[in-house]
Amino acid sequence: MGYHEEFRRSIDHPEAFWREQAGHIDWMQPPGTIWRPLDNGHGEWFPDGMLNTSDVALDANIRAGRGDQNALVYDSPVTGQTRSLTYNQLTDQVARFAGALLAQGVVKGDRVIIYMPMIPEAVVAMLACARIGAIHSVVFGGFASRELAVRIDDATPKVILTASCGIEVNKVIPYKPLVDKAIELAAHKPVCCVVYQRPQVTAELMPGRDVDWQDIYEKSAPVDPVPLKATDPLYILYTSGTTGKPKGVVRDNGGHAVALRYSMSLVYGAKAGDVFWAASDVGWVVGHSYIVYGPLFAGCTTILYEGKPVKTPDAGAIWRVCQDHGVNQFFTAPTAFRAVRKEDPEADQLARYDISSLKRLLLAGERLDPPTYDWLREHTGLPVLDHWWQTETGWAMCCNPIGVEPMPTKPGSATVPAPGFNVQIVDHQGRQLGHGEQGQVVVRLPLPPGCMTTVWGNDERFIHTYFDPLSGFYSSGDGGFVDEDGYVFIMGRTDDVINVAGHRLSTGEMEEVIAAHPAVAECCVVGARDELRGQTPIGLVLVKDSATITQDELEEELIEMVRDRIGAVACFRRAIITDRLPKTRSGKILRRIIRQIADREEYSVPSTIDDPTILEDIKTHFQQ
Repeated sequence: MGYHEEFRRSIDHPEAFWREQAGHIDWMQPPGTIWRPLDNGHGEWFPDGMLNTSDVALDANIRAGRGDQNALVYDSPVTGQTRSLTYNQLTDQVARFAGALLAQGVVKGDRVIIYMPMIPEAVVAMLACARIGAIHSVVFGGFASRELAVRIDDATPKVILTASCGIEVNKVIPYKPLVDKAIELAAHKPVCCVVYQRPQVTAELMPGRDVDWQDIYEKSAPVDPVPLKATDPLYILYTSGTTGKPKGVVRDNGGHAVALRYSMSLVYGAKAGDVFWAASDVGWVVGHSYIVYGPLFAGCTTILYEGKPVKTPDAGAIWRVCQDHGVNQFFTAPTAFRAVRKEDPEADQLARYDISSLKRLLLAGERLDPPTYDWLREHTGLPVLDHWWQTETGWAMCCNPIGVEPMPTKPGSATVPAPGFNVQIVDHQGRQLGHGEQGQVVVRLPLPPGCMTTVWGNDERFIHTYFDPLSGFYSSGDGGFVDEDGYVFIMGRTDDVINVAGHRLSTGEMEEVIAAHPAVAECCVVGARDELRGQTPIGLVLVKDSATITQDELEEELIEMVRDRIGAVACFRRAIITDRLPKTRSGKILRRIIRQIADREEYSVPSTIDDPTILEDIKTHFQQ
């Protein structure tokens, strides 16, 4: 069966299609009902099925005879360590740490926040939560204490799991002080904080609250996976919202397992025994879907890399890992290869390594620009495949369906909609647009398995954000077009969320931080095109008449404020003092035009602008 037949079957006969895919995972009780619609416009997949995600990822592989195969390979150039865990070994560690969590009072339905670096214990923590039915919420270690505190108050965890430190290239970052400050800032207080002590830093433990990871692990007995409903929550993962308040994306157990198992074949062409590497972080959705869960569901060996594409130690890092571990499929964001290309434009480092094990390169998280695509094709000779998805969907909405029917690539396109995703381009009234016409990228409901089921604690926000903008559709917040061959081109966000090195961040949240400075009267932040990171935020600031601060002083203080409240991940490094902001007569700031000026694009002066001369002033600022 070819792609078009599979796609049509998934849209026209979704229950039969997904019943077939559900047969590829181990259920404790197979589902009788495949789809149950709900009043919120979405619904539940496999509502009467029972399973356990940890069992599907680990125990099922042992039952299939893969116990002695490597499940996880940890490669850490920042510590000089490499460590491998077989499916037998990883299962034992997960089962024992699950027992340790039970001993701390964690039970099914409790939330556990995981604030950890890229070490095997982070993966163990996620799978241990899944084993006992606790809901994990991994928070990226690059976030500052205030951002962690917001997530603590939203998820109200019983326990926080952390490590004594993270390592950023050659800089050791103590985590415990960040966690302590976050708990101090948060209204909700966890019962305990479990700390994994790394040799680089020994964290101080607070008596009565903090416990040592190794101590409780050694005292615990392994536990079996508990049966869970397919609809029970597996995890909460926070993503930037346009209001500045993060949205807790909730993923279920059953739909997640079925969709990711299918995607490993469809999108990545991976099979049991393959070595799969997604170069991301467990704090992001890529880390959840394709470092931890997807590869293990498929019986692959997954690579956990604690390093960077460059500077750990050089621009050959990616090729070295692929050679050393026999990587078959490699997935990362285009930013990683832009950094490699910048330091090694002629790919001299690549010549030092044997990457013959690699079958293909896959990129997502931001637009794959044609120059990066061409550079990779020229120097590796490998298929370079783009795909498009979001934290909310958990797996690719558009891809090159190599597991069904490989298709010719087109630079700049994520190829075609994945089976299950009825992707359409519409205008603001929901009218479908023709080939080549740019509009909003939407998905006709219902969404397939694996997508978010709600916003944690706020189903109204879920409906309002994703379903209310266009009735009958999921609104992605991205703009794009479809060409005459049905290929989808994603051109960028239509809201205030920007994409910095594959990380979605809210400019609205940055504006809130900047506006809190006592010298700032008004501000706006836009995402400007960046050769390396895709986009970086730039602030335009009006200062109060009474302020005596200089441009350099204000910029330095604003950079520090954003870093302190959001984190270094925001990459906010430029603030421009201006006399006026371009606005409509009704007072709306013309952010799109500011962004076009920053990117040196042509723009049209809207008739609604209150003073067109402001645009020339803004242009002068950006040219300086």
